[in-house]
Amino acid sequence: MSSSSTHHPSAPCAACKFLRRKCIKGCVFSPYFPPEDPIKFTNVHKIFGASNVSKLLNEIEPHQREDAVNSLAYEAEARLKDPVYGCVGAISVLQRQVLRLQKELDATNADLIRFSSNQNILNMPQSTSGNYPQNPHALPPNYGTYSWNYNP
Repeated sequence: MSSSSTHHPSAPCAACKFLRRKCIKGCVFSPYFPPEDPIKFTNVHKIFGASNVSKLLNEIEPHQREDAVNSLAYEAEARLKDPVYGCVGAISVLQRQVLRLQKELDATNADLIRFSSNQNILNMPQSTSGNYPQNPHALPPNYGTYSWNYNP
């Protein structure tokens, strides 16, 4: 829902106030630049210009305008913070963070798999029918009964 529902009819929108003109009933800026948020229009105007924003809003479908204005406002704020890279710089930082976190997640998952495998080996039931003792360090049960035929 656009902010036009909170726009008081006698107060000019932030765009018209900034541009020092009368805000008419069909003002293309009014629904998207309310008087309570003048910085939003100021930033968009600094980066894109009022004329370009007006042309853009008039060329796209009304249901797309709010998203377009929000994108312009985000890009304008990012461009003011980082004049060289703008939002591309922010996206790059986020992509590097995602890659770092993915590597960390992969390492943690590998640790979990190793831990789970070790737990399964330790908890595995031992067979008594084989030739191996249950305790690998224990001596065979008939160890003392062997006869050694040693004749020097």
